[in-house]
Amino acid sequence: MLNHTIAVLTTVCQYLPIGTNLAMVHFLWMLISGALLPNRGAIIPALKSIGLSDEETRRSWAAFGSGVWSIQELCSEFGGYVRKLPEWKERRYEGLHPITVDITAYFRPTLQNCPGVHFHPAAQRALPAINIGLCGEVGELNGQRLALLRRIERADGMEVTEPFLWKIFLPKVAKGLKSDEIVVIDAGVKIGAVQEAGITRYVLKQAQNMTARRNFLPKHGLLGRNPEYGEIVRPLGRTRKGKLLKASLPDETYPLTKDGREIRVEIWRDLVRTDQKPSPKNKTFDIYVFHDPKYKTPWVLATPQKLKPESVHSIYSDRWPVEQVPLSSKQMLGAHRQFVHNPECVQRLPEITLLAGSILSFLAASFPPVPTGFWDKNPKRTPGRFRRQLVGKPFPRVAELPRRFREKQSFTAHLLKGCLARTQKTAQEACP
Repeated sequence: MLNHTIAVLTTVCQYLPIGTNLAMVHFLWMLISGALLPNRGAIIPALKSIGLSDEETRRSWAAFGSGVWSIQELCSEFGGYVRKLPEWKERRYEGLHPITVDITAYFRPTLQNCPGVHFHPAAQRALPAINIGLCGEVGELNGQRLALLRRIERADGMEVTEPFLWKIFLPKVAKGLKSDEIVVIDAGVKIGAVQEAGITRYVLKQAQNMTARRNFLPKHGLLGRNPEYGEIVRPLGRTRKGKLLKASLPDETYPLTKDGREIRVEIWRDLVRTDQKPSPKNKTFDIYVFHDPKYKTPWVLATPQKLKPESVHSIYSDRWPVEQVPLSSKQMLGAHRQFVHNPECVQRLPEITLLAGSILSFLAASFPPVPTGFWDKNPKRTPGRFRRQLVGKPFPRVAELPRRFREKQSFTAHLLKGCLARTQKTAQEACP
């Protein structure tokens, strides 16, 4: 298990510069072994706790903060490794491969000049946070459904909100989308934003009170001006200001059986946004409403693809694996506490911990599950169980590393280290 874990980490860091690659392997081992948990998010004590010397700890910290690496390169290397595994299987529906997209946030309420805000459900208001965009392809590894991260996107600047990040993130997702892939997005994003980004294949969850229009004009009565917009389509009825707004009649109804449950599906075809007038040039979409007894509220899904209701339901269900990546990063690895303050480190730490959480989930799916105790009769391949096997274990020195993974032979004995070097630099700047 340890040798396989080290082999995965060295594969991810194999093309980094000599010295930086070894230091980043140390840093990733510190993360996936859960060393941040007992050290309450403190990075340097966590690096020291895995058996590194003082020099190795400094080098690993320096490689994380100022090393020559980017999170996109590491994601690309890890993705290439996973796709070559014979156990990895892509999930497809009617020939389409789901690509799940989401945004997560690392809350930093005490960080000065925090470059972003995000709504906190418990506080019921927006709090300072680091917003990160996630894009991953969905597949299976040994029967475990997982999201393989393809892109981790940061948003630089002040007062970066979730809508702002969506605006810059969606065009990049559209640019990397292949002809046989379909984007899956949760509620919170409007259809107009997805269309403006250039995404033509998507399954997008809508709000319960969403409305759309027909792409043709209604019949004109004897009185009044000629209509300019199509008829309003309201998939779900609701009450507004004491007035009952009835739901529109669906174009199609479809019975669906899922895991023994009877789901009623209502479908409206060839709709446009409420701000669009009827035109053959409009980008139309269909609305699927799934009345599932398992959930309190129906699913309202929009897609421009002509798909079977079973496929639409399964494609949106495959959005959920992307939620496991932040869970593994924050709760399983202890990265919800972050104490870095350098502007670059503030962005890099969430990025590298998200990648570490994804690696941890794939490692957990690669090995048989280990029960917690005699009471654990049916263990699952979860990242928490795999991390529990690594907690407290030092970096394995006996593991064979590739030849490129070595300390960079640079003569630095004449240079001051740590606080002394910073003090000398400050004195030189004050007295040139």
